[in-house]
Amino acid sequence: MTHHSLALALSVALACVPLSGCSGEPSSAQATAGPQKKAAATDTAPGVETIASGLSHPWSVALMPDGGFLVTERDGNLRRIEANGKVSAPITGVPSVFAQGQGGLLDVVLAPDFDTSKGIYLSFAEPGDDDTAGTAVARATLGDSALSDVRVIYRQVPKLDGGNHFGSRIAFDGHGHMFITQGERLRRPMAQQLDVLQGKLVRLNLDGSVPRDNPFVGRKDARPEIWSYGHRNMQGLAVDPRTGTLWESEHGPRGGDEINLPQPGKNYGWPIITYGIDYSGLRISESVGTSAPGMEQPHHYWAKSPGLSGMAFYTGRPGAAWNDSLFLGSLAESNLIRLTLKGNAIVGEERLLTDLGARIRDVRVGNDGKVVVLTDEEDGKLLRLTPPGLK
Repeated sequence: MTHHSLALALSVALACVPLSGCSGEPSSAQATAGPQKKAAATDTAPGVETIASGLSHPWSVALMPDGGFLVTERDGNLRRIEANGKVSAPITGVPSVFAQGQGGLLDVVLAPDFDTSKGIYLSFAEPGDDDTAGTAVARATLGDSALSDVRVIYRQVPKLDGGNHFGSRIAFDGHGHMFITQGERLRRPMAQQLDVLQGKLVRLNLDGSVPRDNPFVGRKDARPEIWSYGHRNMQGLAVDPRTGTLWESEHGPRGGDEINLPQPGKNYGWPIITYGIDYSGLRISESVGTSAPGMEQPHHYWAKSPGLSGMAFYTGRPGAAWNDSLFLGSLAESNLIRLTLKGNAIVGEERLLTDLGARIRDVRVGNDGKVVVLTDEEDGKLLRLTPPGLK
């Protein structure tokens, strides 16, 4: 595949820093009454308004059918935010989480049949014995103030010590399957080992069972849940509404953040091939360079790491300023990336929200054509962007 590095030409690029994910002690969330206007839209810039603030390192937002939101906070709280900005008390029934480092309560998504089932899925760092943890996913039924029927349907094995590289995003393919991203927990060689789940993109049925057509089903030396492998720390995942193609983004080390279009059974190379170097400035010790036989090239990569996070497509609005775009949160550079698409090709790049100076953790696109983002801060905010030209 052709890969790009358009970010090299952008003077807004900042020095790469490791993803910390744990700057300061989280604060308690406070309700904010009503959206607060922050900036008016112009012909070239989006309008930005604050829906809610006072969130403690929020990680994920799900858009509710009634115009409200579900938001996870990394320390383990799940909250409702009403359309008018009122923040609820924590919803009870959330599984216990390993809230250390980058671990905690992570993604939240509505089940495909949410309208009838009220089902949601949560990904989280699940605590294990001896201060270990691993990525897990639970399904639950959402009530007004509590979860019920909570059931863990996936667990990364083995659980390991340390607080880094849990992933973890969830996406549905529209055909009865879910994908779960994970990190390699900073054990680089494990990303290449098929008998463990670190550094793997996993594909499951919606009940957590393994699809019979997964690429490694029937192999005694491989986990049947695996869809693709050789990933570092996958922080973005979305299905292109135009084609049904799955897109995934992940952190490189110092440089080498990348986007992949993961195919079944394919090896995406980490740590054998990478466009990044170690945080020490030295090459990755296992790396042989940027290519190797049997390993896939990224669809797109950055020589300096933006610290990619949540991902969302903006499509189906011909003539709109942002139609056929892919949005990605940037943690290290504290902005929102908008990639212009022509088919699968990335033909342009724009940085938004640079003046906020805030880590952008998640991004979603509403049915109204507006874009919702979360800032990963001790005083985290839920923001709404109105594209240029949209009333």
